Amino acid sequence: MAKRNKPRAGSLAYKPRKRAKKETPRIRSWVSSTDAGILGFAGYKAGMTNVLALDNRKKSPTSGMEVFIPVTVIEAPPLFVVALRAYKTGYLGEEAFIEAWAKDVPEDVKKRLTLSKKREPEKKLTDLEKKLDSVSDIKLIVCTQPKFIAMPKKIADVMEIALGGSVAEKFEFAKNHLGKEVNVDEAFNENTLVDITAVTKGKGFQGVVKRYGVKIQPRKADKGRRHVGTGGAWTPARKLWREPLPGQMGYHVRTEYNKTILRVGREGKDVTPAGGFLRYGPVNNNYLIVSGSVPGSTKRLIRLSQPRRPQGETDFEITYISLKSKQGV
Repeated sequence: MAKRNKPRAGSLAYKPRKRAKKETPRIRSWVSSTDAGILGFAGYKAGMTNVLALDNRKKSPTSGMEVFIPVTVIEAPPLFVVALRAYKTGYLGEEAFIEAWAKDVPEDVKKRLTLSKKREPEKKLTDLEKKLDSVSDIKLIVCTQPKFIAMPKKIADVMEIALGGSVAEKFEFAKNHLGKEVNVDEAFNENTLVDITAVTKGKGFQGVVKRYGVKIQPRKADKGRRHVGTGGAWTPARKLWREPLPGQMGYHVRTEYNKTILRVGREGKDVTPAGGFLRYGPVNNNYLIVSGSVPGSTKRLIRLSQPRRPQGETDFEITYISLKSKQGV
């Protein structure tokens, strides 16, 4: 009889496994692009469905065939540009240099931030234009507009998004869009790859069996069965990081690379199933159809960015979107 062996589940790549600080994840690295424009966007996870699409990839085993693809629908209403932030190179790296905040901002932002009443964007932009030679980077500070979506969220999510192009092109783009909206089709196109960052589902404090897939002890084991076989050696007299230990499971910031954008649409009714998505409702705004699943629960903020390590080709043509009810009827 062959020897039975099951490797322990649970990656050790992320230590420590602590809860995320907030549900608006921070993207720490952006790709560099020569094209002027935004390099990311944000939306809310509506739910999953499935599509049929023609596979037009030349080297694919299913080339020319209609394939079944599970997809996630992300509602992406326009983002409002509330400010631009310029950086300069300091002793410890990039430092915030000048910020220019828009005069008129949505009420959703005022519930999130305490803004100065004396905002003078024209003066700030003039000062920034004079000091453009010492600027190393310019990014946008944007906010979501949850008032446009079906779920009862009242407070906007504020985040920073990088720009592509030279410093002068970034300044012109940020200057022209300050106090205005940007749409998802300005950042992404169909049949392109995207990196998705979000906070995963929280599962609370869990033991080693559920958290790491440790094998359950035999029925005659002493002092319980759902624990590790040994707590480690006597020397060193401490718990090692390699040992499976109980603790927080889920609610971590995770990034999934190279998800395929199958469609960028404007009419939410085209993807809303009968009765709406479970625990979300109908999609009313711009949306993205992304292949596979994405981290997080329904209604969670999803951040999208240009692919850091693009691989493979993507060329699909959607022929059918399932709009069957998700209510179990």
